Amino acid sequence: MAYSLATNPSINKVLLLNGETRSKVYSIKDRRTAFLFGDAGSACLIEKRAGAPQSIFSICSDGEKSDYIKVNAGGYRVPSSCETVKERVYDDGSIRTEEQGYMDGYGVFEFVITEVPKQIKSLLSSAQLSKDMIDYYVFHQANRFMNDHLTRKLKLDNDIVPQCLDRYGNTSSVSIPLTMVSELKDDLNGSSKRILLSGFGVGLSLGSAIIELDNAMVCDLLEI
Repeated sequence: MAYSLATNPSINKVLLLNGETRSKVYSIKDRRTAFLFGDAGSACLIEKRAGAPQSIFSICSDGEKSDYIKVNAGGYRVPSSCETVKERVYDDGSIRTEEQGYMDGYGVFEFVITEVPKQIKSLLSSAQLSKDMIDYYVFHQANRFMNDHLTRKLKLDNDIVPQCLDRYGNTSSVSIPLTMVSELKDDLNGSSKRILLSGFGVGLSLGSAIIELDNAMVCDLLEI
């Protein structure tokens, strides 16, 4: 959306702000999700420049799999009630309310390892680039096993697939900029790099992009 806005002749800079407090969405008593998520925020300034290389995006979703990651109640479809805020015990021993998030880890994993490689290969083909012409592949930090599997399936070198899950967990939509700052700051600052970004999750949705960073400025990571 930010890149699309920047194509408007009257817009030269777009400030993209993103914040996630996933710890408020999931139950600490849920064995599937409690230990996975972290909270984070990012600020990214995107500036239009004459002669900048083209950036390419691919975005899609599969609504039939929306139940794989979901908060069942608390919105317009199923409003809050005395019943939706009651804690329930599930078969795996997890405890959560209908207003706390649920995730089918196996279903999400199957979706990601099937659809993400196809999307990335299609994106590279559209850009007329080989996989070796990308400096870094930055994936959404869902879990280490999933990202390692994607790396192997795409036959990528581990050195160009940065990860920060061991320190910050899954910070949802902030995980890609967080990974860029925490793992690539020194390499991206003031240099020209071609990066492939790929995010996936709720929806189920997935989006990948090839962007060219030219003389980028990466600020220090702030931990609170």
